[in-house]
Amino acid sequence: MSIIVPARNEEACLGSCLTSLVAHTGVSSEIIVVDDASTDRTREIAESFPDVQVLNAQPLPAGWTGKNNALVTGAGYARGEWLLFTDADTVHQAGSLARSLAEANQHGVAMLSYSPEQEVRTFWEKAVMPVIFAELAATFRPAEVSDPASPAAAANGQYILISREAYDAVGGHAAVAPTLLEDVALARVVKASGRKLFFRYGGDAVRTRMYRSFAQLREGWTKNLVLLFPSPIRLAVLRLTEFVLIVGSATAAVVTGLRGRTTPAARGSDCP
Repeated sequence: MSIIVPARNEEACLGSCLTSLVAHTGVSSEIIVVDDASTDRTREIAESFPDVQVLNAQPLPAGWTGKNNALVTGAGYARGEWLLFTDADTVHQAGSLARSLAEANQHGVAMLSYSPEQEVRTFWEKAVMPVIFAELAATFRPAEVSDPASPAAAANGQYILISREAYDAVGGHAAVAPTLLEDVALARVVKASGRKLFFRYGGDAVRTRMYRSFAQLREGWTKNLVLLFPSPIRLAVLRLTEFVLIVGSATAAVVTGLRGRTTPAARGSDCP
């Protein structure tokens, strides 16, 4: 297995990712970090792991996204029969690499993808992330994605395991080079080729904390929601309305409860 980690200014999380990957046993693997012109300590951190190969992303071709270029750079160097594309903000559970290979073989698929457990800490992460991932689960239903008879195709770019044969046959990330939603696009070309996909929630294998500030969260989802959903503004308005109604109902219930506690007791009868 070749594990390819694209990294651009990932000093906050790359160390944890690589620590989890190098600790794995039960599967023969090579780990490749592709440094995509980082200006922080990303390369220094990657090079501190003796068993990790560190590459510079090749010059960016016109019309390509930086991530796709980094992924193609890593895939060109990789020698494994299976390629695992995973992001620098992931942490991999013990034994998960061997289990993912076994699961792909068990289902007879060319491409397996997990949706990681989302680690949320701040108020905005807790408020926004569950709502968005609930919508994603409803839009990209794992059972339909994994059904060869269904045209539905999806993947999560934080964890994509694909056979080398399938990757090369469909043209790899070069075939979807201009798109920012490269994971779903790659899943679509793989399924369109007649090959099988397997997609599921993979909290038992991998976890991630995607955003560490409100600014990062806003920037990330502003870009991705437009690509993932056909009517992102309508979706945002609907979910905001639901949020306001929930908060309003909770506030009204609290106010009513407090009023009930402060209502004076009824005066006793004046009759002797």
